[in-house]
Amino acid sequence: MHGCGNDYIYVNAMEYDVDNPADAAVKWSDRHKGVGSDGLVLIDKSIVPEADFSMRIFNADGSEAMMCGNASRCIGKYLYERGLTDKHQIRLLTLSGIKTLFLNVTDGQVNSVTVDMMQPAFYDDALFIPALAPVDGTFVSMGNPHFVIFTDDVDRVGEHGPVLECHPAFPKRCNIEFASLQSDGYIRTRVWERGSGITMACGTGACATAVAAAVTGRAARLSKIVMDGGTLDIEWRESDNHVYMTGPAEFVFDGEVEL
Repeated sequence: MHGCGNDYIYVNAMEYDVDNPADAAVKWSDRHKGVGSDGLVLIDKSIVPEADFSMRIFNADGSEAMMCGNASRCIGKYLYERGLTDKHQIRLLTLSGIKTLFLNVTDGQVNSVTVDMMQPAFYDDALFIPALAPVDGTFVSMGNPHFVIFTDDVDRVGEHGPVLECHPAFPKRCNIEFASLQSDGYIRTRVWERGSGITMACGTGACATAVAAAVTGRAARLSKIVMDGGTLDIEWRESDNHVYMTGPAEFVFDGEVEL
């Protein structure tokens, strides 16, 4: 499945066991010798009563991610269209807390999903050491760390992303966004994802970019974030300070793979 080109392999862990998901993510994500993806997502039942289902996500390098906005939207579509739930509102347990998915359904098909990404955070000593910041940017945590740099040349993320991801300012590595305001009011963003490199889109990265644009006075609280694979609508709502992300989710194919 993919959300704006951010593609993952999804396994229903309620039916199939993946004993070593980190190794499987590396093997299966290889775009020449495997299935090809940005990583592996396991969909499972929740271990707490406050959530309906759970998600674990492993990047293409085998590292486990805290959260993925695009993947969470795909999970909402998967659960509903595969008959695992009839709810239009799903509570999803992630390593960064419980996220609520709001499904936009027409004739049994999920057209889009809005995810309550909760409140952004700007300070986390475990994730970002401001005194060591290598360049001028805005740190935003959306359950995972992001560093947003506004620039006229977003394509330079390919050059600087791998260096910044592993910079000492980010003790647990960091997702890097290069963003530019467009004449039509949209925000063009390219992402270097921690553990995966350049991806077609990043849901949490889009949220972080929108928040960074708002706090620096570059944009209002409603933004359209244009990424390589498509556009996401982001609202940083004043009433609850939560960030809401809306976008598509698509099936690509089903198949069988050896463990």
